[in-house]
Amino acid sequence: MKIISAKQFTKQSLTKESDEARIRKIDDTVLEVIADVRQNGDKALLAYAEKFDQVTLDNLLVTEAEFSEAREAVSPEFIKAIEVAKENISQFHERQVENSWMMYKEDGIMLGQKITPMDRVGIYVPGGKAAYPSTVLMNAVPAAIAQVPEIFIATPPQADGKINPHVLVAAELAGVTHVYKMGGAQAVAAYAYGTETVKKVDKIVGPGNDYVARAKKWVYGDVAIDMIAGPSEILVIADESANPSYIAADLLSQAEHDEAAKAICLTMSTALAEQIAQEVREQLATLERRDIAQASIKDFGYIIVCDHLEEAFDLANEIAPEHLQLMIEDATDHLANIKHAGAIFIGNYSPEALGDYLAGPNHTLPTSGTAKFASPLGVYDFTKKSSIIRYSEAALLKEADHIETIANMEGLGAHAQSISKRRK
Repeated sequence: MKIISAKQFTKQSLTKESDEARIRKIDDTVLEVIADVRQNGDKALLAYAEKFDQVTLDNLLVTEAEFSEAREAVSPEFIKAIEVAKENISQFHERQVENSWMMYKEDGIMLGQKITPMDRVGIYVPGGKAAYPSTVLMNAVPAAIAQVPEIFIATPPQADGKINPHVLVAAELAGVTHVYKMGGAQAVAAYAYGTETVKKVDKIVGPGNDYVARAKKWVYGDVAIDMIAGPSEILVIADESANPSYIAADLLSQAEHDEAAKAICLTMSTALAEQIAQEVREQLATLERRDIAQASIKDFGYIIVCDHLEEAFDLANEIAPEHLQLMIEDATDHLANIKHAGAIFIGNYSPEALGDYLAGPNHTLPTSGTAKFASPLGVYDFTKKSSIIRYSEAALLKEADHIETIANMEGLGAHAQSISKRRK
C-alpha cells in the first residue's frame, strides 16, 4: 500500500482519468439495452441471458420446484446462520418503522401524515459466478417489515440456468414473493417498465456492477431507486492501540470486492503505517481473490499519516466513506467527531465484515462520498408519506384573507378565487 502524508492526499487520488470515458461507453450500452427491453420484453431478457450469462432459459421466473430443490441443497449450518442474521436484521430494522400521526387544532382542523408501504419493489442481487444471500436479507427484510405486498428479486442465473440455492433459501426466509432469472441493465429495465413476465415495480434497490448502477440512474424518474452505488469503500482510523494484522485484514475485506474498491487507513504513527503495509503484503498472498484485491490496493490503497487525530477526523469527513472503522483508544468517546459515514464500526472487535452479515444494521450503504447527504437502506426506503389536511368552514374563512393575499402576490388568481368563492 502507498504510505503518504495527509497533505499529499487529494480526493482525486480515488479516481482514474479514464473513468469518465469508461462511463460514457457503459451508458451507450445501457441505453441500448433499456430500449430493447422496453420494446421486446421477455424476448430481449431471454436473449441477454444467452449473450451475457451463456444460458438458454425456458422461463424467467423461479418455480416452486426450484425452491424445494434449493432447500434440500443447502446445509443445516447455513440455514442456522441465515436465521440468526435475519433475526438480528429484523430486530434492528423494526426500530425504524414510522407510524401515521394526526394533530387536532381549534375549529375542527385536522393535520397529519399517513405512512403507506409501496405496492411493489424490485431487489437486484448480484449473481452468476457468486452468491450473496446476505444482500437478499439486507434488502428484503426491511421491505417486508415495511409491509410491502410484493417483493421481487432479480439475479443472474448460474451456468446451469438455475439460481444459487443459498440465494433462494434466503429469499424464501425473507418473504420474497417472486425471483426472476435476469441480471444486468436488462433486469433494471424490466423492473422499470415491465415485460410479459416481470411486473413493473415502484422502486429498485440493491447493489450491482457499473452497468446496473448506470441503468438505475437512467430509469430514475420512471421508477424510484435507492442509490447509485459505486465500488466498495473502507476507511480505518487507527492509533497504536490497534492491531496492524486486524487493520490489514479489514482493508483487504473490501479490496477483494472489486478492482476499483477503496481501502484507506488514517493513522498518526509512521511505524504503525509500515506494519500495516507489511501485513497487507503478507495477507494478500493467502487470498483466493488475490488478483482483485491486489489491483484494488495498487490503485486505491492508501495509508495516510496524519499529524494529529483531529486531522484524521477532518479527512475522514471529507472522504465520507461507506464503511468507517474507529480503531483508536476510547473510540466511543470520539463518535461525535464523525459526521459523514455510511456505517461506523467502533473498536478492535467490530470489523466491517460483522456489519456485512450479522450485526443487524443494513449493509446497503452510500458510497463515493454520498454519505454526506445519503443514509443506509432502511424500512423508510419502502414507504411513502402523504400529508393529511382537513379544515372546517369556520377555520378556512378565518384564514381566507391570508391565503388570498399570498395567492394574489404570486399572480395566481385562480388560487385566490378558489378561496373567495367559498367566502361568498
